[in-house]
Amino acid sequence: EMAAALTREGGEDAFRRLFRFYRQRDASDLRGVVDFSAPGGQVFRSQLSISSVSDQDAYRAGLQPVSQWKAYGLSGYPGFIFIPNPFLPGCQRHWVKQCLKLYPEKPNVCNLDLHMAPEKTTDLWGQSKEQLRRKGSSKWEPRSLLEKLRWVTLGYHYNWETKKYSANHHTPFPSDLAFLSEQVAAACGFRGFQAQAGILNYYHFDSSLGIHVDESELDHSRPLLSFSFGQSSIFLLGGLKREEAPTAMFMHSGDIMVMSGFSRLLYHAVPRVLPNPEGTALPLCLNQAPSSDLPVGSVIEHSSDEDWQVCAKYLQSSRINMTIRQVLAEGQKFPEESGTNGKGQAPSEDSYHENSKAKRHKPNTV
Repeated sequence: EMAAALTREGGEDAFRRLFRFYRQRDASDLRGVVDFSAPGGQVFRSQLSISSVSDQDAYRAGLQPVSQWKAYGLSGYPGFIFIPNPFLPGCQRHWVKQCLKLYPEKPNVCNLDLHMAPEKTTDLWGQSKEQLRRKGSSKWEPRSLLEKLRWVTLGYHYNWETKKYSANHHTPFPSDLAFLSEQVAAACGFRGFQAQAGILNYYHFDSSLGIHVDESELDHSRPLLSFSFGQSSIFLLGGLKREEAPTAMFMHSGDIMVMSGFSRLLYHAVPRVLPNPEGTALPLCLNQAPSSDLPVGSVIEHSSDEDWQVCAKYLQSSRINMTIRQVLAEGQKFPEESGTNGKGQAPSEDSYHENSKAKRHKPNTV
């Protein structure tokens, strides 16, 4: 009821008021949060393009056949699609491992590069795995480098100072993640989607993500894809202006969000990370290993027990989100730039992620 009252107030920055409400650690009134596992009210079933993705390609990406997915829309948000966990049993583990072990590696860019020498950030996994595996429950233990990770950029690397992408700051986009993204986009009616840039966000229970719009891509006709793994969160989806009150929804492990059309340029934020609703250390969907007989050409790799132990320990108090974007339309080029090498970095970690020590919440810029 408190959230509903805040929504009704309207006026300047209704989004900020609801962000602060859900940000509170003791905000126990979550009745106003949309739960796509029990759809109703403003939630309706959304049609997918089943014929656009073969069952074989879905299997190769670690996904169930598209005919078995459930997809939902939200009234008032045309172009927004929510797909509750369509992954095959065990296949989320691959993406978690890639986000922790492979994708943070050079030449990709991460927040730790802002204040650490390059040689110190070349093997975050190797430097952190023993410390993570031994970790107890004490909050006073020093954090490993992996636990200090806040973001990683892939493909076209976002320039945090100019708020732009550029042709001369680009590294190869991971082929497995590109394949996954292409299948999900095609299933949602966007055939020919090209995964060109990714921002991976790493959250802990005290993390949040400020209010922002993803508008730096040059082609807004292509969707923004969001994949979540680990603990749950509250996601706020607002309007074209910050004065419009947002709708709150739960995101759980394996859930996919697609923002396209009208919903592509809406304000959104993550005020809070929550323990998964099953009350277990890890969501149950992460307890199972992938099938031993993966199809030919599968991009999914089996994780060793040792690697998964490290990932599982990390996820007990964390959430990982991958957002994938197409930056350029087919045949489009970046405008000529002058006076920049395209490699500007974020001025600080906290302009992107907000933690519990922050006194005020700065709007995000990506």
